Amino acid sequence: MELLSPCALIGGFHQELTDFRRDLHAHPELGFQEMRTSGLVAGMLEALGMTVHRNIGKTGVVGVLHGKRSDSGRMIGLRADMDALSMQESNGFAHASTRPGLMHGCGHDGHTAILMGAAKYLAQTRNFDGTAVFIFQPAEEGLGGAKAMIEDGLFERFDCDAIYALHNWPGLPPGMIGINPGPMMAAADRFEVVIQGRGGHGAHPYQTIDPVLVASHVITALQSVVSRNVSALDAAVVTVASVQAGDPLAMSVIPDQAKLVGTVRTFRHSIQSMIESRMRTLIEQVAAGFGASATLHYQKIYPATINTPKEAMFVADVATELFGAKKVVRDLQPSMGAEDFSFMLEHKPGAYFRLGQGGAEGGCYLHNPNYDFNDAVIPAGAGLFAALVEKSMPLNQ
Repeated sequence: MELLSPCALIGGFHQELTDFRRDLHAHPELGFQEMRTSGLVAGMLEALGMTVHRNIGKTGVVGVLHGKRSDSGRMIGLRADMDALSMQESNGFAHASTRPGLMHGCGHDGHTAILMGAAKYLAQTRNFDGTAVFIFQPAEEGLGGAKAMIEDGLFERFDCDAIYALHNWPGLPPGMIGINPGPMMAAADRFEVVIQGRGGHGAHPYQTIDPVLVASHVITALQSVVSRNVSALDAAVVTVASVQAGDPLAMSVIPDQAKLVGTVRTFRHSIQSMIESRMRTLIEQVAAGFGASATLHYQKIYPATINTPKEAMFVADVATELFGAKKVVRDLQPSMGAEDFSFMLEHKPGAYFRLGQGGAEGGCYLHNPNYDFNDAVIPAGAGLFAALVEKSMPLNQ
């Protein structure tokens, strides 16, 4: 029954956490620019009596809390992301963004409030034997803030035995926990294809090497990479998301060059490498067949987010004790989206899990201009974070 206490006690300061979350929502900041956010976080952690480390990975903040005992020598890390998105909010409620073109459209304001709730509860109770590390990370949205913190010595300074992170999920009912003992999010790669042809008059295409025509054949060829090279039992995506060529005002000018930009999503290194190799061969040879040349620029942005099975099942077991088996999905389908907590999981055992917040039934998913974090789930997320610390480092052993 003691595992019910984190959620119950955190519920006592639920309104305080809600106010904090909504203040963050009204004042969004982009990655590596979270000066106000990180300042608030650091100040609140200091007020809880923690040792606080600022400016790790530029704007990252780490709070360190020792339990009633530290005989175990164990250290558990909990992570939340703090950055917002470059998008215009459409909501009209009182805590809507006050900064045009910026919005907490992914719920990182909620994640920050949840981790702060766990920090406050654990600072008040300290019912664990070891050290809890609260990692408030900048720049998750495409800028690799987790990698920046690691390169800044995160795990040399705080040698966590395991690390945990959550993300709200509109596709699950409020308070549900979803996890998988393996892949959770895909690797995210960016590619750019530059096709070089020979421009000329649209009325005399025989005098040109039309890069637009070549681009269309390259796009078609790329659709075969997954369907004819990846097993149906595996998952991968190749998407061409941008085509740039010519001038819309020049209907009779065939350009010299065309550019394609897109993304590749995979879960396994072997498939990731195979797709890059296959793309390069297809792109170069299709272009050569038309007398053009093409260059592939391939960039690996985020690795796949892969939970370690032991830690994933630990999250599921603790969540089951807290909320009941009906509120826990142990085999959640992985997402082809990406997450830079993956960098941390390359260095430490740990798990990334979903916290249901609802909303998808109304068509409002993440990165939607009408999105808002569901404050009702703050105690559940904070309580589970806190319970992971208490159960990982129990006082009675």
